[in-house]
Amino acid sequence: MSLRDEERMRRCLALARSADQRDEVPVGAIVVIGGEVVAEAHNETVAQQSSLAHAELLALQRAQLEVGDRYLSDAEVYVTLEPCAMCAGALVLARVRRLIFAARDPKAGACGSLYNLCVDPRLNHEIEVVSDILAEDAGAVLQSFFQRRRSS
Repeated sequence: MSLRDEERMRRCLALARSADQRDEVPVGAIVVIGGEVVAEAHNETVAQQSSLAHAELLALQRAQLEVGDRYLSDAEVYVTLEPCAMCAGALVLARVRRLIFAARDPKAGACGSLYNLCVDPRLNHEIEVVSDILAEDAGAVLQSFFQRRRSS
């Protein structure tokens, strides 16, 4: 794990905690191009009343607007939870160069756990995937959120 990856994941964790304070599933994501963060987001499915408002999709959309292109070929995307099939598909379609995630998602993860869409040679693009960066920290944020939910 590089110090740069860890530092960027800490920024994602801060976004996840912000989502938690808004009663959203605590997932945070950033998009980095040329060493600079060009977009960031956390889950907003409750606020937007949309199952599509995942942190990764929101961050990708913001990054595309920022750079003025639908492709993010030089982008690195950091996210606190392994992307689901919808988000992994969006990462592939955006032609992201590198995905870095924290906690694995054995129930819905599509970047190595249930599926591996990011490195499927049948698709038009493959993404370099790095996992388990600050996974314990991200897992603790998620566990705390769902424990509070279950006890409510």
